[in-house]
Formats: sequence, structure tokens, C-alpha cells
Amino acid sequence: MTPQELAAFFARNSDVIACELTQVKGSSPRAEGTFMLVGAEEILGTIGGGALEYMVIDHARRLIAEGRAEEAMDVPLGPEIGQCCGGRVQVGLCYVDATLKTEIEARISAEDERLPHVYVFGAGHVGRVLAQILSLMPVKLEVIDTREEELSLLPAGISHRRVAMPEAVVRSAPEGSAFIILTHDHALDFLIASEALARADAPYVGMVGSRTKRAKFSSWYLEQGGDRKMLERLVLPIGAHGLGDKRPSVIAALAAAEVMVHLGGREASVGHAATSKQQGVASGY
Repeated sequence: MTPQELAAFFARNSDVIACELTQVKGSSPRAEGTFMLVGAEEILGTIGGGALEYMVIDHARRLIAEGRAEEAMDVPLGPEIGQCCGGRVQVGLCYVDATLKTEIEARISAEDERLPHVYVFGAGHVGRVLAQILSLMPVKLEVIDTREEELSLLPAGISHRRVAMPEAVVRSAPEGSAFIILTHDHALDFLIASEALARADAPYVGMVGSRTKRAKFSSWYLEQGGDRKMLERLVLPIGAHGLGDKRPSVIAALAAAEVMVHLGGREASVGHAATSKQQGVASGY
């Protein structure tokens, strides 16, 4: 959930129960610390879906109806509830008062600040579809193009900028940013990729194209004094697992998957997964 979604949810729901996985043993749809918010008519977030989530929603709404403040659930994820995960979870349910509301807002804001930045250079056919997919991912997305007419075709709500020198965006991008390059101009692609490869902290540098384009870029890059080891980091063509499928939607979907895999790898390598584990929103259970 985003800070904006959270604010809108609280504005629409005066009575809310926070439901958190306080302990997980064995296999579970979501990790310990995952939480969702339940109002009388709607929910925000998910603890994994399925029978477990329906049970928790029912319990939460019962608390709201009865005016109770909290409850704890111990749920085996097996045939008894129609799930086959095989694990067991404890769920804490707690009424969201002013204090807890502030804590949740702070947690979501902090999580939002830690999201990795992803830059899509080019708002053409592939870029627009890719932006739509990545807008659903836990990243901070921005689409960069030199053409206002192409940017105007992006779906509403997707952050974008018209920039005369897109390669300059790479230099100022936050640490750990990912770069996907698919402009209308091969020379511009090369400039952006060269800047991106100079960023040793970038978990993903990808460019749309063919093996021939890769050969041409490699030759140009090395002639310009580029580092051969850095060149090995370039993903070109993007979405190669499509086995030659050149439809924009297929390339975009596979490229989005590549980006998320690389971002996850970086997160694991820097130990972010361990350090980002927060104290539960309802730590008083």
C-alpha cells in the first residue's frame, strides 16, 4: 500500500482493525509482520488471501460490530480451513486508535521511502506497456522521454518527465536505481546506457534491441573507453526469455520480471531484507 492509498482509506473508514501476522511457523502465504486493514465495508492490503484472509476479515468485522478493541487468532493452514500451505500463523487484531494510526502511517511512509527507483527511458509502444506493469510493482517509477506527444499517451497517474538530455537523469538518480532503455533513437540509447553502466550501484541496466544492436553498442562502448566488466552487466536484449516474441506487451512483461528479479537480488546482497524488518504495527498484542 502507498501513503496515498492509506490516507484515502482512513478518510473513508472511521472504524478500522489492523490485522497482522505476528508469528509464522512453516509455510505461509505471507511473511511475519505482514498486515492488512479492515473496515466495515472495505479492506486495504492482504495477508495472503484465501480462507485465512476471509476468516480474519470476519473476525475483524465482528470486533467492529461488538465494539471490541483486540483479539488474537491461532490458525493452522491445513484442511481444516481449506488451505494446504501446511504452516501455522498467529494473527493479532487491534482497533486502530489515533496512536496506532500514526504508527501505521509512519511505517508505510518509511517503506515507501525505501522503494527502489526505476527509470524507463522511452514512452513508445514497449515503454508505455512496461510503465503500466511497473506501476503495479513496489517501485518508484518514472518515465523519461524527449517527446511530449509520446508522454501524453501514458496512462494517468504514471510519473513522467520531458527531458532534453535523458542521460543526465542517470547521473542524478538515487543509489540503487534501475534503468530500462528503449528510446526512439539508437544513439540516445547508447549515451544513456553508457551513463547507466558507469553506475556500479545500478542493479539493472537493460536495453531493447537485438544481438546485432548489442554488438554495435559493445564496439562503440569499448572504443569510448568503457569497461569490459561493466559491459557484461548490460541486459540486451531485454525480455530475451520471450524466445524471439517481439510483441510489445510480451517484451514489456518479461522485462518487468527481469527488473524485479535484479532488484530483489540487490536487496538480498546488501542485507536490506534483514534490516528492513519492522516491529509489528500492533506490537502490543
